[in-house]
Amino acid sequence: MNADQREGVRSNAKYLRNVRPLDPEEISEYVEGQPHPAAVRQVLRESAVELGLVERDDSLFVPVEEGPVAVTFDGVETFPERYGRVLEDLLVERYGAGWPDGESGRRIRERIRAVKAAYLRGETVEYDEETALAYAVYHLPGYYAAAQCVLAELVADRLLPRRLRVLDVGAGVGGPALGLCDLLPEDALLDYHAVEPGAGADVLEEMLPETGRNVHATIHRTTAEAFDPTADGSGSGEFDLILFANVLSELADPESALREYVDALATDGTLVALAPADRNTAVGMRAVERAVTDRGPYDVYAPTVRLWPGETPADDCWSFDVRPDLAVPGFQRRLDAAVDDQGSPSDSPDGTAPRDGEFVNVDVQYAYSLLRRDDRRRHDFELDPGGAARFADSESHVTNRVDCYAAKLSHDLADGGNPLFLLGDGSQRVSHFAVLAKETALNADLASASYGEVLAFENVLVLWNDDEEAFNLVVDDETVVDRVPP
Repeated sequence: MNADQREGVRSNAKYLRNVRPLDPEEISEYVEGQPHPAAVRQVLRESAVELGLVERDDSLFVPVEEGPVAVTFDGVETFPERYGRVLEDLLVERYGAGWPDGESGRRIRERIRAVKAAYLRGETVEYDEETALAYAVYHLPGYYAAAQCVLAELVADRLLPRRLRVLDVGAGVGGPALGLCDLLPEDALLDYHAVEPGAGADVLEEMLPETGRNVHATIHRTTAEAFDPTADGSGSGEFDLILFANVLSELADPESALREYVDALATDGTLVALAPADRNTAVGMRAVERAVTDRGPYDVYAPTVRLWPGETPADDCWSFDVRPDLAVPGFQRRLDAAVDDQGSPSDSPDGTAPRDGEFVNVDVQYAYSLLRRDDRRRHDFELDPGGAARFADSESHVTNRVDCYAAKLSHDLADGGNPLFLLGDGSQRVSHFAVLAKETALNADLASASYGEVLAFENVLVLWNDDEEAFNLVVDDETVVDRVPP
């Protein structure tokens, strides 16, 4: 199809899109030379973002509906098999059908161990093809689930529009991207841009065709620091959602990176930072969050709310969410159970056999931050200093009972004994924990509240814990705890 015919298709689509569903066969009749309907359909697909069109099951095109995405999210139980098949095809293409066994299996396990060790040491990992595949085997399912759980919160808060423009910085092998695509309904229009310089982009590129027909993806093979979101083919306009998923700890200056991208975020958009739950990366992400909110240009939307104007937290805040484990994907099970050329359990390079389950990673545990630039917060209310205690003043309240408000920032941390939960109100200088000394019907919301929910505490006892150098808020039969609705 020549340029004039392509423009003819677009012109007719602009005219007819608000009249009736666009039928490629009908539009073909209106274009000089009557190009084949399949060629017309391809032009409509390529122009869908520009024209605001979504393709229906019947292969007709209609304008995308205005308004926020609305879906029911019940959690993630499994990593989709269609993505697992693509990954295994890539493994077979590189190593052969017996990829989990023998020398190839040993090399993959060696790479997984090396990446994990480097990550824990805070070292940068160079992602060649073999490392990218090993990384995908171990991390793709968990990152898929974690991103979907976090983004589902934005859906629940009606913060993702049906016509959605997304920038995924450090997209890697595509876990967050695939989670996003599967979360969106079929009638949403996704203009997705990935920034990924390494071999992970090759894995992502193979995965994207398995997503929905209304996902329109572009991969920019460059670094986060070098990418200009207003140029480099990313198109004009701002992004409704910017993702920094599992990448901040790998950037030389993550604070500067977030500041550089603020102008690319729509005024009513959200920047999502996501990190693994281990202490170093989770606390490091929170430090970056605080740096770009204490001095601007962002505001914390959730979950580490700042309930007191002018106050900033100073505790370590090792805070992360936990969801149920995924079912074990077949590719992880096969690698974990692999054998060497003699039919014995494959050995690692140091001569030790792999531990059972060492290469199975189905935990869904993650730290995250939702940042905005419009002053909007999930829990947006002002507290009366005369009616509620600030955590910044807890030292003056030791051995007294107070009323206060705080977000629940952990699941139960106790290893036996009374349930224990990390709290934060945005003013804390050191860690604050709620200790559920005696559960009653009036304080049951403490245990049942979800991660990130804000709670109102009435008549809670403040104590100092010398061993932990933290404040304990003792919730007993004299304490009332209630959820605070958003």
